[in-house]
Amino acid sequence: MTISDAPMIQVAWVTDDLDATEAALGSQFGVSAWTRMGEVHFGPDTCTYRGAPADFVAMVSLAYSGDLQLELIQPVSGQSIYSEHLRDHGPGLHHTCFEVEDIDVAVGRAAADGWECVQRGSMSGLMEFAYLQKAGSGASCIELCRIGDDLKAMFSAMKGSIR
Repeated sequence: MTISDAPMIQVAWVTDDLDATEAALGSQFGVSAWTRMGEVHFGPDTCTYRGAPADFVAMVSLAYSGDLQLELIQPVSGQSIYSEHLRDHGPGLHHTCFEVEDIDVAVGRAAADGWECVQRGSMSGLMEFAYLQKAGSGASCIELCRIGDDLKAMFSAMKGSIR
């Protein structure tokens, strides 16, 4: 799989302070409004982290710079790829996200090309996601996601409200 097979739709940062990161990146990217998703719970029935059931909570904030979604993630509790990033690398750029039509096919192709799936899950049928890392890729990773129609509509409304 090559990343160019899918459109990049998002750039994401992990932070330990949503307010400060919204202000800093908002200024840098010309974003005046962020949408806070609040505390999002990922449970062991819907998510895995490093091959085991995961149970964690993260605060999420979203904005758009043109058509590119900006995501901020602040781990709240539990072990995840986000808390791992903060522990090992501190706050900063975490991943770029690519939208795919079939998450199983995309993850399979990526695995054949040497990418390891380190976290995978779903959000109440709204989306499926997989975070992948490759040896030598540094601290950042990629996310593959399949977004359902309801979440696409929400993102479209968010994007439309800031133009």
